[in-house]
Amino acid sequence: MSQVSPSSPHISEATWIASTYSGGQGDCVEVAHNIPHIVPVRDSKRRAGDVLGFSHDAWRVFVAHLA
Repeated sequence: MSQVSPSSPHISEATWIASTYSGGQGDCVEVAHNIPHIVPVRDSKRRAGDVLGFSHDAWRVFVAHLA
C-alpha cells in the first residue's frame, strides 16, 4: 500500500465507484479500477483528501478476505 497524491495525473483521470455497502448514505470508500498498476482507494466524504494505492494483487487478496 502506498499514498498517492490526489493531484497525480493518473488519479485525476480516475473513474470512482462507491462501495455497495454504503447504503446510499455516502459513508463509504470509493475505488477506481481504470488506473494502470494501482487500485486507488479514497474516503467518499473527503474526495480531495488522501488516496491510498494498492497493487492489483494486494487488492484481490484484500477483497477475497472480505467475502
